[in-house]
Amino acid sequence: MENQIMEFASGNEIAAIAVKQIGYDVMGYYPITPSTQIAENLDLMRAEGKTDIVMIAAEGEHSAAGICYGASVAGGRVFNATSANGLLYALEQFPVQSGTRYPMVMNVACRTVSGPLSIKGDHSDIMYLLNCGWPVFFAHSVQQVYDFNLIALKLAEQVRLPVAVAYDGFFTSHQKRKCYRFESDDVVRNYLGEKKEPHALFDFENPITVGSYMNEPHLINNRYQLHLAMKEAARILPELFREYEALSGRSYETCETYQCEDAHTVLVMLGSSFDTAMVAVDKLRESGEQAGVLTLTMLRPFPAEAVCQHLKHAEKIVIADRQDSYGATGGNLSLEICAALQKYGCTTKVKSFVYGLGGKDFYVDDAIEMFHADFDDDLAYYGVEPGVPGNERENFFAPLTADKTGLGLTSVTEQTSPADSESETKSVDFPKELKIEIGTLNATTAMPKRIAPGHGACPGCGIPVNLNLLLRVIEDPVVLLFQTGCGMIVTTAYPRTSFKVPYVHNLFQNGAATLSGIAEVCYRKQEKGEIPKGDIVFIMVSGDGGMDIGMGSALGTALRGHRLMIFEYDNGGYMNTGYQLSYSTPKGARSSTSHIGREQFGKTFFHKDMAQIMAAANIPYVATVAESNPADFMKKAAKAAYYAKHDGLSYIKAISACPLNWNDTPANERKVIETAVNCCYFPLYEVEQGKTRLSYNPEKANKAIPVIEWLKMMGRTKHLAKEEYRDIVADLQQEIDRRFLRLVAKSEHDFL
Repeated sequence: MENQIMEFASGNEIAAIAVKQIGYDVMGYYPITPSTQIAENLDLMRAEGKTDIVMIAAEGEHSAAGICYGASVAGGRVFNATSANGLLYALEQFPVQSGTRYPMVMNVACRTVSGPLSIKGDHSDIMYLLNCGWPVFFAHSVQQVYDFNLIALKLAEQVRLPVAVAYDGFFTSHQKRKCYRFESDDVVRNYLGEKKEPHALFDFENPITVGSYMNEPHLINNRYQLHLAMKEAARILPELFREYEALSGRSYETCETYQCEDAHTVLVMLGSSFDTAMVAVDKLRESGEQAGVLTLTMLRPFPAEAVCQHLKHAEKIVIADRQDSYGATGGNLSLEICAALQKYGCTTKVKSFVYGLGGKDFYVDDAIEMFHADFDDDLAYYGVEPGVPGNERENFFAPLTADKTGLGLTSVTEQTSPADSESETKSVDFPKELKIEIGTLNATTAMPKRIAPGHGACPGCGIPVNLNLLLRVIEDPVVLLFQTGCGMIVTTAYPRTSFKVPYVHNLFQNGAATLSGIAEVCYRKQEKGEIPKGDIVFIMVSGDGGMDIGMGSALGTALRGHRLMIFEYDNGGYMNTGYQLSYSTPKGARSSTSHIGREQFGKTFFHKDMAQIMAAANIPYVATVAESNPADFMKKAAKAAYYAKHDGLSYIKAISACPLNWNDTPANERKVIETAVNCCYFPLYEVEQGKTRLSYNPEKANKAIPVIEWLKMMGRTKHLAKEEYRDIVADLQQEIDRRFLRLVAKSEHDFL
């Protein structure tokens, strides 16, 4: 046995340690709860110089999987981690990797698949991976997370398949336990050996083609080779387990049992529930009941024969699934075990449960109840709470009908914008522009709020502030769609809602497309007379990085010209998952995936200019707004609503405070926002019908300041005031100046 040291760590923490010890080349990733901590811990190690792994923050899980595939093809050792809908978003990439036989390791901190949205742990995500050609380990303890990560890479490179290591989200992933790891990284690397590439991509004397077009008769041969590779994995796993036992002293098999040898009733469970069930077995044994429990450490290749060997003496078998294969009378674990029992001639009675969905806790008493279950039905849901008969649905709020919001606060008139008479472009036919007049700021407060004050946002959060400013001058009925993010999480915790208007949620990557479908059906129903005609403003609300992972959907919707509005509250990070860097995070800013350390100064690239990206799609109206300039904000909101009703897609971007993650004082956020505007980090302008117009020029107002004055106001960036980061600040200042001067030049031109 090699020297080992004890760690008190969570599954995510020990996974990061394993990755560091292995010495991976690349991690392509995208933050998603509850797997994100792996990337966060690795980034911290990178900042401290403890690992040189290349961390590539993708804009979504699909691209993260693509990064990993490319790095694997190039011959690197590659790692990824994901959960839930992130796994599903990347799903089509996984057969690509296995079908072309490039090894890597991916950790899956298992979580509920939406919808409805839930971030808690169950097994509804990992089961989607079963048909992708990946061997799948399932760890029920922190110790196994560490050990299986090492064994998984060894297996991956021997059979040339990508391998997943799964474990329970928020249970195994977050709960700290004592575990052991090898003291020396060299022990891990010697155990794994050098990676060998049979066909190197960069061998220019013998060039290869990867992923060629393939039909019959060759594709079936490819699939057969994949089948043989999985059989080879099943054959060598016992050897790998024995080799690892000699190194670590820890013994593993494809199934793990407790008191099964003479058990009359055996409970089969995956993951952390196995440990709870062992305690239940001890209690039942004390009272004379012969109970046992079994778990699988491998889902693929499925250890059918081993499972049946352990279960063949039982009189009753209870199988508990933390997911359901709907319509198949059981979850995937139940279905596969039942098929195995039939194959090997076992006629033992089987009862299947679906339990623990959405992270519902599982206790010792629950396991005991399962042991005592009747076998009248093949399948039962455990822990379901019945509704109350006759409980009629009531509105939480009085409906906001048009007579309550049509207050006449806003006047909109169309006007042409002729070129200057001396301009060489005077023959250009300029489109209409809008003239907006609103009442006084005090008058706009009479508008009933579409969002109730009963939300769960942090003190000082800019989201409700910006949303209320946006909606104060939109007098037509509105339909809101929120992408996943803090804005929806703090307002829609079931069974309550903060919204007084129709509201829909969809995931980060698909909000705009979803709203376009809603809008088109509405217009069609109005044309057919199925619902009353009248102006409705469809608004998608995005933030927390939603315009990173959701940019493709937003641009597609913009190019199609749907009549709706996109409103982005830009808080400069993936805040709802604990503040990881987004593409709109300032360069140099500290986040949980851009740490400050000896080898790292924070985020390494400039913030994304989403407003200019949307303007390049040639939509009718684009604007930036800030709560520090409320009159400007509301005039632009009224313009955006008009264009969204009549002409096509409009887009508004607001800078939105996040005191928790900006690490500043909630009471000072208005001043922080104002400083961001005055240093031109967040310039205020609009692009109407292709014409750029500055709304506010800090230089002309004698309020221009350097960007460092804004950076010093926030804990996430105040380190940049140190002399050692002078060059980073200079780069950021130069980029801000360049972007602002371009806006000034466009604003002064007739048609830019």
